[in-house]
Amino acid sequence: MTCKACNETWPPPHHRIADFDLTVAYLFEDQFFPGWTVLVLKRHATELYELTEEERSQMIEEVTAMAKALAFEFQPVKMNYELLGNQLPHIHWHIIPRLAGDPAPLQAVWTVPHQPKSLDEQTRASLIVRLQTALHR
Repeated sequence: MTCKACNETWPPPHHRIADFDLTVAYLFEDQFFPGWTVLVLKRHATELYELTEEERSQMIEEVTAMAKALAFEFQPVKMNYELLGNQLPHIHWHIIPRLAGDPAPLQAVWTVPHQPKSLDEQTRASLIVRLQTALHR
């Protein structure tokens, strides 16, 4: 199978935050927008209508749980949710806290020119632990 999500070559395994019933949460590689997280469906599907009603309901609960943990950690002005799949045709949600001081608060993150920001290993690991703790509050 050539799907990067299914063959576990994306996202990087050391970015894993949490393993939910249907999805796995990962800290996105580019942290220009702090806290940017992706929730990747564990099985291959490209469209919401390919999921059962129960799966769709469960998935939105998992998106919500991750968003609450991000809100606790980052206190965003607004949370963005994206489910596109144009570049990677596998259901995965982008959950992006938009913070005070956001360089382009009225634009989608995809349209904001920037150099991708990677976190060093210690900073990434610390943030992942804080998010894991926030999930269990």
